[in-house]
Amino acid sequence: MIYFDNSATTKPHPEVIDSFTKVSAHYFANPSSIHPLGGQVEKLLEAARQQAADLIDVPKETVIFTSGGTEGNNTAIKGVALEHQSRGKHIITTTAEHPSIHDTCESLEKFGFEITYLPVTKDGTVSAAEVEKAVRKDTILVTMMQVNNEIGSIQPIEEIANVLQKYPKVLFHVDAVQGLGKVPLKLADTGIDLCTFSGHKIHGLKGTGILYVNHTAKLYPLLHGGSQESGIRSGTENVAGAVSFVKALRLIKEKQQRNILKKLHDKLMEELYQMEGIEINSPADGAHHIVHFSVPGIKPEVIIHSLSQKEIYISTKSACSSRDQAESHVLVACGKANDIASSGLRISFSYENTEEEVAIFVKELKKAIQQFKEVLR
Repeated sequence: MIYFDNSATTKPHPEVIDSFTKVSAHYFANPSSIHPLGGQVEKLLEAARQQAADLIDVPKETVIFTSGGTEGNNTAIKGVALEHQSRGKHIITTTAEHPSIHDTCESLEKFGFEITYLPVTKDGTVSAAEVEKAVRKDTILVTMMQVNNEIGSIQPIEEIANVLQKYPKVLFHVDAVQGLGKVPLKLADTGIDLCTFSGHKIHGLKGTGILYVNHTAKLYPLLHGGSQESGIRSGTENVAGAVSFVKALRLIKEKQQRNILKKLHDKLMEELYQMEGIEINSPADGAHHIVHFSVPGIKPEVIIHSLSQKEIYISTKSACSSRDQAESHVLVACGKANDIASSGLRISFSYENTEEEVAIFVKELKKAIQQFKEVLR
């Protein structure tokens, strides 16, 4: 099997599964209980929080455990909107965001919030200058992805964060789900107020993740109850999930220094450039683990089905919208024509993939395209 759909989800690492199983079996008490068993679990949870903080180099109290990217993005965006609406209802984002940002912002429009959707370049990025131009007196939040989940564009997050420091009342939220463990991002003392991470993108388990919340960021909680997670996320904590997330985070950080992703990226891009009828959508300076291209005239599901018969698994766009047969909103935002925007294919690598797998994929891709062309003759 060749699995090239790692931006949708990754295969959990055995050590991650083992840590979840052990904690679930032996540390099952409620961490809020005052008896010794509860105390042991609470200590384990706080140890996991400290380890997560150390691994992303932030203070322990800024780490909030969540169920993943969608919850993290919703908590950040809606939390800021509800908490700060008395001083402004203007939010800035881009036209090429993941549904968990785009749809969340869109939902707030029903409650009187005004959203500025900044247009992106053909490479899927915006400049810090464009962001600054969009800032108004009533702006309360700027929210965007670090790495685009479809085409791998990398936003100039550090530059944008630096510019926004001139506007201390404007909070900056970054969705770093696709960048974690692959594209470096410094959080502490950079101007980034909120940042979302997800476990199942780094060989962790689904339903795990963290939201970084800077000391200066005030959020209105979406969940009320027992005031867990600093009052931001009430509900009995998923301690096994938190511990397993930290295990996955530690393992991916150890692999981040390898250059295998660049080798895979460069090898595949070189092959694609030589193929006729291929339109490459990923920018040359994008994230190395994502390569997106289109084969105009051929429906992507046809190629995906053909490759699946060879046990090669790729995707089209975000797994959250892949069942939607419409054109990619990201490619449309980048100015791509309909035939390109509706025929996109995404290859996304992990550190476990090999150059041999890339060679096999290219060979089978050529076969699939040729077979389809022969059918049309």
